[in-house]
Amino acid sequence: MGEFTTVAKVSDLESGQSKTVEVNGQAIALFKIGDEFYATQNDCLHRQGPLGEGYLEGGVVTCPWHGWQFDVKTGKAQMGPGSLKTYSVKVEGEDVKVAL
Repeated sequence: MGEFTTVAKVSDLESGQSKTVEVNGQAIALFKIGDEFYATQNDCLHRQGPLGEGYLEGGVVTCPWHGWQFDVKTGKAQMGPGSLKTYSVKVEGEDVKVAL
């Protein structure tokens, strides 16, 4: 696991929201569920749609391009084989940090 990089403030996302952040030049999808944050690769496995712009319901993100769905905690595809890369997230004070 790499070094943790600050990507957002806790207040940047409400529960149930997502956004795309950058870590070392790589786009990462950041999700907030309740008080917990999760991070996955931003590119959908189907056609590389931007998951950080997807619709988050419960712990599942739906790709905005073609509707593929993934569990943001595990990365597992809900519609067939495959999994997204997931990344470690920690909160220090108001900073949300991701490690690749």
